[in-house]
Amino acid sequence: MTPTPPSPKGLPEATRADSRPVNRCDHLGAHPFSDTQDGLFRAYLSDAYAATCKQVAQWMHEAGMTTRTDGAGNLIGRYEGQTPGAPALLIGSHLDTVRNAGRYDGTLGVMLGIEVVAHFAAHGERLPFAIEVIGFGDEEGSRFPASMLTSRAVAGTLDALPLDAVDANGATLHEVLHKNGLDPTRYLEAAYRPEQVVAYMEAHIEQGPVLEAANLSVGVVSAIAAQYRFKVSIQGVAGHAGTMPMSLRKDALAAAAEAMVAIERIGAAGPTDLVATVGQLHVGPGASNVVPGQTTFSLDIRAGTELVRDQAAAEICETLQTIADKRGVGLSIELQNDLPATPCNPDLTTQLAASVTHMTGQAARKLVSGAGHDAMVMAALTPVCMLFLRCHQGISHNPAEAVRHDDVHTALLVMLDFIRTFATTTAHKPTEFSA
Repeated sequence: MTPTPPSPKGLPEATRADSRPVNRCDHLGAHPFSDTQDGLFRAYLSDAYAATCKQVAQWMHEAGMTTRTDGAGNLIGRYEGQTPGAPALLIGSHLDTVRNAGRYDGTLGVMLGIEVVAHFAAHGERLPFAIEVIGFGDEEGSRFPASMLTSRAVAGTLDALPLDAVDANGATLHEVLHKNGLDPTRYLEAAYRPEQVVAYMEAHIEQGPVLEAANLSVGVVSAIAAQYRFKVSIQGVAGHAGTMPMSLRKDALAAAAEAMVAIERIGAAGPTDLVATVGQLHVGPGASNVVPGQTTFSLDIRAGTELVRDQAAAEICETLQTIADKRGVGLSIELQNDLPATPCNPDLTTQLAASVTHMTGQAARKLVSGAGHDAMVMAALTPVCMLFLRCHQGISHNPAEAVRHDDVHTALLVMLDFIRTFATTTAHKPTEFSA
């Protein structure tokens, strides 16, 4: 075991001794659980991902679970219920990260799921349903140009696998699957049947400042925002920087720059729940003395409703075409992800809010999540609910990402209370548990 790094500066010391979920996230925050020596980056099916799954599987075993890896490379731990083979309450989040990531996005939700099972096992407590803790492999889409591949496989919503998708090193998804001992023809066999599942629960850091501003440890997610993700390509003409007159240039990077300013303007002019982001930019040929002939950039558009998202996307696409026509460059806009707004199940959300109040003595704050989560995919399979945890200054996707140990303990208590309450309400509906 590598030593656990100190807590980030500015955060209070843990008020509880049982801070194992946080410590485990910290343990997974560096090599060999990162693909980079400096900072944290854990890509889907990378060496660091394999090392992480091996370590997390060991913790699952210690908590009292059996483990398996499904056809999509997800790690799943199972804790049997009162009846062997009963349908399962799924508790999940993701183990992959963005580049230069924080330690708690996704991973903390998996660690809390393990802690829930460890508590029940330590007390000899079995429920009317099994509990399965899932560590999803590809929520972020940081390796291949598609996100949530593995939760879509589990939910049964992935119609076809993009086997020709290529990562930054030129490896195809087909090649990477084979390298990891996974059969591409069996990828979709990761899907659950609806009768195998009773519900899905996900705990996650808020990735925003609302809970901290309200001085609340946890909150309840009412819905997850709609999201579009596009790949935008601009084709200009490369030329010598010293001999190509400004008036004759078809500069792809200048066109992209104008496009990005327009994207920012349109995003800022909409409702407060609308956001539009360019997070990646590639320039070709990429030489200091060559007018750029080609650019590719990402475009992420999110809003609380599909209507707002779609209106913004239409305006942005029309504006980008106008810019391309004016500058005489080619434009291609390719939709890569279309995730609708996902309301969490009202009954489960109400129960979860009641558990928050029961364990904290405060009314539960309900929030719309601007970030996408595996829960929005899993809603196609089963009713879902989400618990948010306060994170320091709302920072996420950043090494400064941090949580309070006492907030994590509160989240654990809320999850345990919710699951016990859920067990009493479902115990009176035996037909829901027929295999």
